[in-house]
Amino acid sequence: MLMAVAPLKRNEAVSDDRAIVIGAGLGGLAAAMRLGAKGYAVTVLDKLDRTGGRGSAITQDGHRFDLGPTIVTVPQVFEDLWADCGRDFRKDVDLRPLEPFYEIRWPDGAKFRAGSDPAQMLEEVARLSPRDVKGFQRFLKDAQARYVVGFEGMVAKPMHRLIDTIKVLPTFARLRADRSIYAHASGRVKDEKLRMALSFHPLFIGGNPMHVTSIYALVAHLETRFGVHYAMGGVQAIADAMADVVRAQGGEIRHNTVADEIILTDGAAQGVRLDDGTEVKAPVVVSNADAGYTYDHLLRNHPRRRWTDKKLSRKRWSMGLYVWYFGTKGTADKWADVGHHTILNGPRYKGLLKDIFIKGKLSDDMSLYVHRPSVTDPTVAPAGDDTFYVLSPVPHLGWKNAVDWAAEEPVYRAKVAAEVEKLIPGFQKHISTELVFTPETFRDRYLSPHGCGFSIEPRILQSAWFRPHNVSEEARGLYLVGAGTHPGAGLPGVVSSAEVLGKLVPDRPRRAGYERLAAE
Repeated sequence: MLMAVAPLKRNEAVSDDRAIVIGAGLGGLAAAMRLGAKGYAVTVLDKLDRTGGRGSAITQDGHRFDLGPTIVTVPQVFEDLWADCGRDFRKDVDLRPLEPFYEIRWPDGAKFRAGSDPAQMLEEVARLSPRDVKGFQRFLKDAQARYVVGFEGMVAKPMHRLIDTIKVLPTFARLRADRSIYAHASGRVKDEKLRMALSFHPLFIGGNPMHVTSIYALVAHLETRFGVHYAMGGVQAIADAMADVVRAQGGEIRHNTVADEIILTDGAAQGVRLDDGTEVKAPVVVSNADAGYTYDHLLRNHPRRRWTDKKLSRKRWSMGLYVWYFGTKGTADKWADVGHHTILNGPRYKGLLKDIFIKGKLSDDMSLYVHRPSVTDPTVAPAGDDTFYVLSPVPHLGWKNAVDWAAEEPVYRAKVAAEVEKLIPGFQKHISTELVFTPETFRDRYLSPHGCGFSIEPRILQSAWFRPHNVSEEARGLYLVGAGTHPGAGLPGVVSSAEVLGKLVPDRPRRAGYERLAAE
């Protein structure tokens, strides 16, 4: 068993092969893996008591609640990461394809099941809106073209030089990237339900479908090409496997450790000062903290040329999340028509999005994402029981007259329960344990600006070069990974941000004993 690296002494100087990663989220862990593979001695500092960040889990009364992301849409990014570290992802993580991917339901009883079989997908479209079958097929072709440009062409490539974004502008113009994903879907299909089904995906990365670029149609191709998967043990199992690789490389992960400031000398990163005053020195610092938090807090005592408080205040931020986690007793054989993923639409689509993203208003109606992993993974609940989480997009905390969640939460929970009752009747009398996250939880637990669920909203003028760069403009030796930097939120995005990092940070000579450590 590999022993942890001995803690640094207070204010200890270190050699130039050492790197610090702030945050053990999926982006930070991927960054640590890539730095370890490059020969760096990596120390990961994390505020929480376990790895994973927003992808971590909490176990309560025998139920494991996966707190954040629940699916893997592009296993390739993990496979490539593991391969670049000399490992096999499939040996470390048990990934299961889901079928169907998810089911969408509307208040009038209509349903739409998304899955991997193209013929069945056409049947679903024909059942919902026969006149839109050809338009749907055109949308899928559009999605493939946008995948080639937006995913293959940009996701894992550095975008910190303006010229790199300028080069893709002609293609973006041809693909009408200026149109929103909803507007693009509306140009292909006429049925409002189908328009929703083809345009809602940016909500999974914090974007308003009415404003996020049509390039995000590529998600439909991602689903078709790679499928939708679930990691047995949840995303926490992926995070734990990543941590194992970091430690096998000789790296160290320190939990319950809060980074308070990035230390700069003459404009160059020199390490991190913790909240207890301890200084951890390194010439390479990678922040997996939110980009907004990195600049307005971790660099608060240093002049900033681009990412000033004023500029950050002008950014459009992603929505907040209200998440109700609960376990139910003796229900494994109940609600047979409720699968792993269900999306419950409220009576409004455009109006609700306007309330959340434009008005900052908490609406009485809602659309919900219901996650029931216990139909796939028996480890999430005691035998015979179920584990659920119900997620509702809500306004973030940055609005005037922001929601007072201490007062509003019980009221809002009752409204959510009334909607969930329509899907899983009688569920409340079976609840054996529960836990609630509001935007205030995201603010306090993850140090997320405005309690946002996904950092800066992925609008077209907040993407690529316009987004906080992976190599910081504010300090030499400072790099950023995670949802708030390029390419953006979502598991493929945050893991790919570390791939970009790997192209920017120079290799270091292998440390003595590295090969032995990696093999253990």
